Amino acid sequence: MNTLIGLLIIAIGSFGQSSSYVPINKVKNWSWESFWLVQGIFAWLVFPLLGALLAIPAGSTLTELWSSGGALLAIIYGILWGVGGLTFGLSMRYLGVALGQSISLGTCAAFGTLFPALFGGTDLFHGEGLMLLIGVCITLAGIAIIGYAGSFRSKNMSEEEKKAAVKDFALTKGLLVALLAGIMSACFALGLDAGTPIKEAALEKRTDALYAGLPVIFLVTLGGFCTNAAYCIQQNLKNQTGKEYFSVSKGTFTNNILFCALAGVLWYSQFFGLEMGKSFLSDSPILLAFSWSILMSLNVTFSNVWGILLKEWKGCSAQTIGTLILGLAVLIASIIVVAMAQA
Repeated sequence: MNTLIGLLIIAIGSFGQSSSYVPINKVKNWSWESFWLVQGIFAWLVFPLLGALLAIPAGSTLTELWSSGGALLAIIYGILWGVGGLTFGLSMRYLGVALGQSISLGTCAAFGTLFPALFGGTDLFHGEGLMLLIGVCITLAGIAIIGYAGSFRSKNMSEEEKKAAVKDFALTKGLLVALLAGIMSACFALGLDAGTPIKEAALEKRTDALYAGLPVIFLVTLGGFCTNAAYCIQQNLKNQTGKEYFSVSKGTFTNNILFCALAGVLWYSQFFGLEMGKSFLSDSPILLAFSWSILMSLNVTFSNVWGILLKEWKGCSAQTIGTLILGLAVLIASIIVVAMAQA
């Protein structure tokens, strides 16, 4: 029962993340760099800090928890992850929600699951390590199939149709950006792993296991915010778009802030849910190690559902849609296979 509860919590957080790019479409009269910076303030600073505050034990402080070890390394990994977060946003711009998230998150799932295992000395060719590797391979197969469906879509659409579905559609550039985003985004998992002493300190001070990992998430997102903020401000200066923030009407400004805040809390919900869900998987070591891949697989699944709802796949052939569905089925199968191996 605990396993099902943990997976359900992760799934709810995943649905939130996959929905986070929908509110961005409601932001008006702001360039990409402007709304990306503002939503980042909420996604990577405000809500992670509020989450971290939930983990403070009685008679302690966040600073005391962070001094337990691993804080600086978590921030450094966060800075590297920030490159992935930045290019992740660009992958949405060039490929759309469905295909952009599929490629980025699939790559992120593989590296984010295998890197901590390798650094921890796990043998990937025997026992639990082998099951982990098999699960990741199935995940990558699902992503490859979805990418294949994306190539079908690109071939069967005219330039006008591509622009109508995704304004700045560019397949080759988008794929390269998405792959880079996935590899660098995997550093988030390494940041969480680096902050393990902080989580352990919180548990020793009797913090509820549901919240013990939240102070680490804030450190990683703080590093990511620094990377993204530096780029967005540079783009504001280069493109002279810094004046956009306050040049819009009061109603538009309020609208933009609210939708950026909504996007931020939805994005953060994936890691809030991940840490809460993992607390229910402590008796399932393979699922616990595979939890990052589970989150990314669910993100891909839900993002493609949104892609269909947003008509990004409109006009595609039955073959293309069938290939997409097959890829999503393979992703779900990766979760089932690992869960059955743990049972």
